[in-house]
This record gives sequence, structure tokens and C-alpha cells, in this order.
Amino acid sequence: MATHPGLDLSEAVDYHYDQFPPSEIDASRLIMTIASASAALARYDQMLKGMHNSEILLAPLRNQEAVVSSRMEGTVSTLDEVLRYEADQEESGNGVGGNYRNEAIEVFLYSRALTAAQRSIEQGAPLSSFLIKSVHKVLLGFGRGAHLSPGEFKTEQNYLADRMRRKVHFIPMRPEQLNDGMERLFSFINSDEWQILIKTAVAHLEFEALHPFKDGNGRIGRMLITLMLWKYGAISAPHFYISSYFEDRRDEYIDRMREVSKSGAWTEWTIFFLEALEAQAQKNLATAERIRDLYEELKKEFPQILTSQWSTAALDFLFSRPVFRNNVFTTKSGIPATSAHRFTRILAERGLIRTLEPAAGRRPALYSFEPLLQIVRE
Repeated sequence: MATHPGLDLSEAVDYHYDQFPPSEIDASRLIMTIASASAALARYDQMLKGMHNSEILLAPLRNQEAVVSSRMEGTVSTLDEVLRYEADQEESGNGVGGNYRNEAIEVFLYSRALTAAQRSIEQGAPLSSFLIKSVHKVLLGFGRGAHLSPGEFKTEQNYLADRMRRKVHFIPMRPEQLNDGMERLFSFINSDEWQILIKTAVAHLEFEALHPFKDGNGRIGRMLITLMLWKYGAISAPHFYISSYFEDRRDEYIDRMREVSKSGAWTEWTIFFLEALEAQAQKNLATAERIRDLYEELKKEFPQILTSQWSTAALDFLFSRPVFRNNVFTTKSGIPATSAHRFTRILAERGLIRTLEPAAGRRPALYSFEPLLQIVRE
């Protein structure tokens, strides 16, 4: 293989050609870890099933996952910045102006891409190269990623490198063999021969090792975890977010993956992945319980605070859009405009929503629903 000028390949690990799917994973070493991970996922899933509307209540967690997953690839934004962008996007439609950084736009697109994948699968689409390309096209749809071949597999060799020192850690699969590699991966994903958690662990690693796109591979690869767990029945809704565990253990995450290609350490990687699932399921469960408890508490208080039959509609709106422009609340909440205007005034007076920007001229006020954001930011 031709070396890339200026890159140090002296310690680079090369892709594990002809070793996927793995022929040997030591199942006896996985028994306890699978049991613990499965139990934690089951408890989390029970919570999802019991939620009034997990799609609404956990929408902010999807945004937080987008923030963390993007941060792992060097895109630094905050949840509040992304939610502001999302609010203005909804208020004025696509192509919103303003002083938003590219980073916020990229994170917003991650959340949009995951939602697009969910909709496609709900409509019967299989997990496939076509679906992944479609999702990637959304992920890099505009902003800085638009020139990085959105929706197209790589045609040149890429590298995983320490950009500061120009030191290559890993050399993914060669582009001329990529189509066969992706075909093997999705054949594996859609087979029934592997236990779902082990299959997800192996598929995630393989996707990252193939590194099929010019950019965005980490984000798509972590998205694939959620989609697989949901599609194959480990969770009943596509709300499982794992990036914070991997970010907290970033060096180990990378080292474990490199070791698979270096020495065939699939079992060790799978144990690490299952431990990640268990820990993240426990964390997600604790956060989801706090969100549910806040919803139930406010569901009792809102009728007294707002003295209206529209109180639950107002509450559902705030959970689905914890940062919003006032005109979106009046036009999209399903609440009569006069009531909606009264609600924002009362909620602001009570400190339940905070004014981020007061109304100015034709620009409606921007509010944040702080009780929910305080939970999700943590």
C-alpha cells in the first residue's frame, strides 16, 4: 500500500483481512457479562414501555447523544446551543441564518439523521448499505460536511491518526475491497445465527474497522448500535445512547478495537462492549426515571397553574421542545393562540420557563424549559 506523505505508519495496525465474521469468540467467558447486560437492558426497556410517550419524553436525550457522539470526532458544541439552533430551524424553516457555528449544525444533523433512520426502519427498510448511505447523506447534508462525499463510500484510503503528531493508529479496509466488506457486514447483521448483544458488539467494531466514509464513521457506527438493538428486539424503542461511556473511556475503546485487528481479540472486545451496554443502560434508566418523574409531577401541577383543559398539551410541547420560539408554541402546540400566550406568561412568572431572548420587533421570544434541561445536561 502506498504511504500517505507526512504520516507516521510505524505503529499502525492494519485491518483484519479474511477474519470477519470471527470464527472464535469464547462464549464461556461471556456468560456472566451477557446476563448482566441483558438484565440491565431489560430494566431500561421496561421503563420505555411504561412511559406515557417515550418519543416525546426522551427527545432531549437524543440531542445530548448527538452532542457527545459528535464531540468524540472533534465537534465541540453544547446541548443548549444545538437546541437553540433546532428552535430557530423550526421557527423559520430550513436554511436558517443567524450566528450559529458549524459545530451546532453538525450536531443537529446527527439527531436528524438518527430520526431519518428510525422512520425508514419503521417503514420496513432493512439495515443495509443503502440505508447507511441515506443516513450519512443526512448527517453531512450541509455545513462543513457537505464537501466530504455525503452518502458515498470512500474511494481513497483513509487512516485513523493522531492529527497533532501525524501518527497513524489504524489503517481501515482498502476502498477497492470495501463493497465486499460492507456486503459481508450486512449479511452478518441480518443473519439469525448470533445472540443480539454479541452481534451488535461485533458489527459495531467491524463497521468502525471498515471505516467506509470519508467522514462521520464514528457517529454512524454508534448510531448503528441503537438501530440494531431496537430492530432486533433488545429494546422496544430506538432510545439507547451509548456515546458517553465510550467518550469517558476513549483510549480503551480505541485500544480494544485495534487489538482485534492486531491479535484477534474479539472476546475481549465483546466483554468491553457488553460492560458498556450494562453501564449505559443503568445510566440511561436513571435519567429516564428522573424525566418520567418530572413529567408526572408537572402533569398534576399544570392544571392548577394554567387553569385550562390544554395543560397536558402545553406540558407535552415543553418536553418535546425544551427550547422554543413563542410563535412555534402558539402555532404548533394545538393550543388556541390566546391561551398559549397566557401560558408562556404564567410559566415564565413561575420560573418554569426561562426567557433566553425577549421578543424584539417581529422576532418572537425564545424560551427554555429549565427543569428538563437540568436533568439532561448532566
